Amino acid sequence: MPVNKGIVLASRPPAAGKASLANFAIFEKELGEPGPGQVLVRHEFLSLDPYMRGRMDEARSYAASQEIGQPMIGGTVGEVVASKNPHFAVGDKVVGMGGWQTFSIDDGAALRKLDTPGVPIQAWLGALGMPGVTAWYGLNRIIAPKAGESIVVSAATGAVGSVVGQLAKAAGARAVGIAGGAAKCAYAVEELGFDACVDHYSDNFDADLKAAVPKGIDGLFENVGGKCFAACLRRLNDFSRIALCGAIASYEGKETTSLPDLRLVLVKRIKLQGFIVSDHLDLWPQALRELAGLYLAGKLKWRETIAEGIEAAPKAFLDMLEGGNFGKQLVRLA
Repeated sequence: MPVNKGIVLASRPPAAGKASLANFAIFEKELGEPGPGQVLVRHEFLSLDPYMRGRMDEARSYAASQEIGQPMIGGTVGEVVASKNPHFAVGDKVVGMGGWQTFSIDDGAALRKLDTPGVPIQAWLGALGMPGVTAWYGLNRIIAPKAGESIVVSAATGAVGSVVGQLAKAAGARAVGIAGGAAKCAYAVEELGFDACVDHYSDNFDADLKAAVPKGIDGLFENVGGKCFAACLRRLNDFSRIALCGAIASYEGKETTSLPDLRLVLVKRIKLQGFIVSDHLDLWPQALRELAGLYLAGKLKWRETIAEGIEAAPKAFLDMLEGGNFGKQLVRLA
């Protein structure tokens, strides 16, 4: 029997405080055979995403909190190595929510077989997976960009933001990113095709943002919150649209995210909509087809930061929350 190794949540972070390595613990245990209708999956890659930080807290949210002593939640891709489910055969590549562990036993209900030639398997955790669908939904269904409009996205070189900018350009809009550091901003412009990118570490951030959007902001895809969000709000045009996807600046108690005087929203007739991509599973097949088609046509790019081994997951996760990753944060497990 294979030995499963993984990471559990050992304790919750302090209220309004930072998570630390002490909140995680490693485990090892022998796995049994899959039961009737089940499959045994060996994970090849694990996805690390900001939403996981919210699950570590006990506060009420859109999903249940991560249980103490249980493997951390997380998306995985891997290979079926044993099957008692007629819908899956040994050797099938699958994507699912296997968690922070090297193997999982699954009933197959939430597993999806991967059968698109020419696509790297880990892409289904990034630009062609949940982050890509998040970008697709927020941009197309909430912001709905028109040709010539200015669309701003924070965390512009991350797994979600990088796709937002490229989809905005494909729609004929002007894409402006916000990212941390000169290297990330250069990548957004030179590799991803953004029209401009503003470094939020700059002492002149407000002035730089104003220069990057001389005609104001028509659509804002917000991943970060905090000072970036506040600065963008001051640049919004009449009838602008905000897709509120995340507020990572406030996850670790670093900054607060709040609205200005609501008269701004009223006077400028701003549309502000928060969204959770799992509420829209009916649209995932369409989004995934379109995203994969763009990649295969050479029109969708991404970058990855890959940590090696399950033991590296906690530190890679904490580093990601501080902006230490470049592109999609993954852990290679096999």
